[in-house]
Amino acid sequence: MKFSEMKYARPDIETVKSELQAVTQRLVNAADYAEAKKAFIDKDRLERKFSTQNILAEIRHSIDTRDKFYDEEVDFWNEKYPEIEEYLQQWTEALLKSEYREEFIKDFGDIVFLNGELAVKSFSPEIISEMQKENDLVNEYNKLIASAQIDFNGGTYTISQLSPFKNDADDGIRLAAWKAEGKWYKDNQKELDRIYDGLVKLRDTMGKKLGYGGYTQLGYYRMMRNCYDKNDVEKFRNAVVKYLVPVADGIFRKQAERLGVSYPLSFADAALSFRSGNPKPQGTPDEILEAGRRFYDKLSPETSEFFNMMLDNELLDVLSTEGKQAGGYCTGIYEYDVPFIFANFNGTSSDVETVTHEAGHAFADWYNRDRVPMATIWPSMEGCEVHSMSMEFFAWMSAEDFFGSDTRKFLYSHLAGAIKFIPYGTMVDHFQHIVYEKPELTPAERHAEWKRLLGIYMPWLKLDGEIPFYSDGEGWQRQLHIYGSPFYYIDYCLAQTVALEFWALIQEDLESAWKKYIAYTEQGGSTVFTKLLENAGLESPFDEATLKGVCEKANDWLNAYNLEGIE
Repeated sequence: MKFSEMKYARPDIETVKSELQAVTQRLVNAADYAEAKKAFIDKDRLERKFSTQNILAEIRHSIDTRDKFYDEEVDFWNEKYPEIEEYLQQWTEALLKSEYREEFIKDFGDIVFLNGELAVKSFSPEIISEMQKENDLVNEYNKLIASAQIDFNGGTYTISQLSPFKNDADDGIRLAAWKAEGKWYKDNQKELDRIYDGLVKLRDTMGKKLGYGGYTQLGYYRMMRNCYDKNDVEKFRNAVVKYLVPVADGIFRKQAERLGVSYPLSFADAALSFRSGNPKPQGTPDEILEAGRRFYDKLSPETSEFFNMMLDNELLDVLSTEGKQAGGYCTGIYEYDVPFIFANFNGTSSDVETVTHEAGHAFADWYNRDRVPMATIWPSMEGCEVHSMSMEFFAWMSAEDFFGSDTRKFLYSHLAGAIKFIPYGTMVDHFQHIVYEKPELTPAERHAEWKRLLGIYMPWLKLDGEIPFYSDGEGWQRQLHIYGSPFYYIDYCLAQTVALEFWALIQEDLESAWKKYIAYTEQGGSTVFTKLLENAGLESPFDEATLKGVCEKANDWLNAYNLEGIE
């Protein structure tokens, strides 16, 4: 079914609550496992049904945040979904107490119970009002970002549409674009500070109401951190500073030499990899999607079937249009057993990375679409990001189809970009730990912390005031995840480490690497992240030797790569 044909209808929430209550009672009163299992399956069908309506509203609202109907529907779901959570929790508590626990584990795995225990720890009816206000503030942030209209160079652009100018090879245009974007954020700073300050205080209150003394532990539970804790994350951050920051620093020093600029670099110069310009995909958005079709046709029969289904059913919305929410995502539409990809094409290499990154998520969702319960279709978020970031590297086999004469630029920039990204992503995580450990910080003090962390994780950047928004330590406010998904960012760094493992495997034997990718993906969310890796024969990013090893291999490749003839 095409996405445009999927019908949205607001459900009666009281009916949903009563249906959840009834199926929970069936589980509690089950005379045998057969009855208990029937209740389990029926509850999954019920959740797929109402969550699909929520997801359809969210997607259509993100495509055009000015649409009054879906704006009101998102407001409705923001208010009502936390109420539904209370009844979902009653189900989970009943399942955890079920006398048929062993039978359930045999049929559906113990992850259902492990994650169920985390879900119980992350919710109580007493935080419903805070959750509702949290949803409203996140929606307010998304709408503010989507509303941006930035006057530049004789035109008016959204934040996404301005991005190509921020990568322009002309130094004057590039710097002016960075300044124009920064000015918009500066002009809206009071609102951005107010929204985030409200979110921090709400989340801190939720953590305290649930007995955690603050938000951090609650945040870990909400992110389903089921096989590692903040101590493991801190060790990973330390390893990033020890092994990866020096490698990334070396990449930026060579970049400064190529560009003929001083080191450390300005934010605008750090965005330009080559004096002749960053790699750009060839063709129109439709031609990029068609190149994606050819790549997935070539990669495997399964990926071919998947991507053709996505195109045929209009399950990608990729053009950057006025009123569209910033960023990109993939989500599942569970009642229809299909994923959906949302993006903002802007003429940069990120357009191709969308076709590979978000489609990596989508392929994993589609491949595991028959899993019951639906909660086991996806692993926890760092596990999901392995699907996407690794798929980007498999797409090297079609790099020339996507980039044409810029292929060599792309291959170098993509691998270098993976190394460059991890320090930034790790800094985002470190910043959030500081914020939620010290919720009393003022907006100015938060900005100062970000600026301090820049010196640790990104020492190649010049904090000279040339672009005030960034040099004043306020650049974190453009990172959607910090507002909407607290502690969801170290996931990318952990996954990028695993993706670099896949990159190294691909260099040796593409077919063998793909088999490992499928061995990882076919597990869906059936177990915890570290076990998924172990089962597929992959190393854990929490092992310091893993990060050290992939850094060395990538650095050796970059140092040996022939850039002759590329300006």
